Amino acid sequence: MGGVARVVVVGAGLGGLAAAARLSALGHRVTVLEQSDAVGGKLGWYTRDGHAFDTGPSLVTLPQVHRDLFDATGGPLEDAVDLERLDPAVGYRFGDGTRLAVPGHLDAVPAALDAALGEGAGAQWRALLDRAEAMWAITEQPFLRSPLRGAATLARLARDPVDVGTVAPWQTLRGLGARYLRDPRLRVLLDRYATYSGSDPRRAPAVLATVPYVEQAFGSWYVRGGLHRLAEAVAERARERGAEIRTGTPVRRVLRDGGRVSAVELADGGEMTADVVVSGADATALYAGLLPPSRRTRAVRRGLTRATPSLSGFVLLLALRGRTPGLAHHTVLFPEDYDAEFDAVFGTGRHRGVPRPVPDPTVYVSAPDDAVTRPDDDSESWFVLVNAPRQDPDGGVDWDTPGLADRYATRVLEVMAERGLDVRDRVRWCVTRTPADLARETGSVGGSIYGTSSNGARAAFLRPGNAAPVRGLYLVGGSSHPGGGLPLVVLSAEIVAGLVGPA
Repeated sequence: MGGVARVVVVGAGLGGLAAAARLSALGHRVTVLEQSDAVGGKLGWYTRDGHAFDTGPSLVTLPQVHRDLFDATGGPLEDAVDLERLDPAVGYRFGDGTRLAVPGHLDAVPAALDAALGEGAGAQWRALLDRAEAMWAITEQPFLRSPLRGAATLARLARDPVDVGTVAPWQTLRGLGARYLRDPRLRVLLDRYATYSGSDPRRAPAVLATVPYVEQAFGSWYVRGGLHRLAEAVAERARERGAEIRTGTPVRRVLRDGGRVSAVELADGGEMTADVVVSGADATALYAGLLPPSRRTRAVRRGLTRATPSLSGFVLLLALRGRTPGLAHHTVLFPEDYDAEFDAVFGTGRHRGVPRPVPDPTVYVSAPDDAVTRPDDDSESWFVLVNAPRQDPDGGVDWDTPGLADRYATRVLEVMAERGLDVRDRVRWCVTRTPADLARETGSVGGSIYGTSSNGARAAFLRPGNAAPVRGLYLVGGSSHPGGGLPLVVLSAEIVAGLVGPA
């Protein structure tokens, strides 16, 4: 667009902050409006009695995406945050008791798999990742780094029949695993990556195999001091480029005039004029509440209705006495029956239509060895996450039911003990965070972490595009194209900056 635009960014999550930094660097006048008292959105931070926790994402992948953001807005990423490559990247404990430490460098992974799972496991995984690497080469630019343009995007991806065969849009992630992985533990390992987009591996597309490829090829990283520092660094970069960030300022509505955005209405009744509005709010919340319904937005609203909402998460913040020798930064404890977990979360299988808390869940533990997170060297602060159905009092689970959160926290600690990680006698205190809490704190509908899931071959194309049907309105964040997870959220801001263009 020509000239300097008055840009209002709704929400100071990472997507909104990255858009603010890029658009400010392009010469626009940018104001960010955030309903809470702190920036970061799901990149939250909780402190108490010297214990501190990241309360959202706990892993940085595709660091080059973040480097691109900082290079485009004034200086290197490494000048702003201290990135640490993790090795091992993650420790796994399978339902049969097998333990696996996945190295932090791709060339070391096959040998580690052979040593833990038996000869041939490494070759099976390597063959899968070779396929995933080819998928990545085909989809990265036309899909992840470009605006979603419906049939045009499909046509671009479908130009070469060989490429279509490689991506195999008709195949599920589970189906791809069955083709390449004979060891059932490797198939469980692959299935887990569907949850990175809040999805069910039995319905999610095979192209999600690019997620473990990216994680292992480009590394798993931690930000010293906590991942929330990444959001703070992007906010500081936006301010340096001239953006104004206002916290404690909820937005009530996006206003239009003559088919394009004209202003935002604040919760206190005031208005702020805008040529461009960038919404970092949950897409369902935007189209159902912030944006009055119209003929222009009907198709998007219909697509959101057809898509399956992503799963949510149930979190324990554990303040622990003592240290745990040999524990990886990230640890995953698998159940014996992984399918039962997805049936419970999505209300499928014998629980069709009735989601419920998972009785025997996969447990993810993030235990950073970082002095900032603990009061002394004889303490630990663990972030514990299990997959959970979203908040849905009418048709699913009401996480605000009195006593439910405490009972389920006790169950999660029992499961950890059953799988060899018993910390019950070391707990100083425990804070629970349910899907209902996530919904209240971040505005994500039902606490769905990624907006809509990737369940179904067409799911990626049901996700709202970055350019809304209302002129001057753009979407960033995990509930819009290209999807959830830190690198994709940052890419959404890059796409939007390209659509708006320089002043």
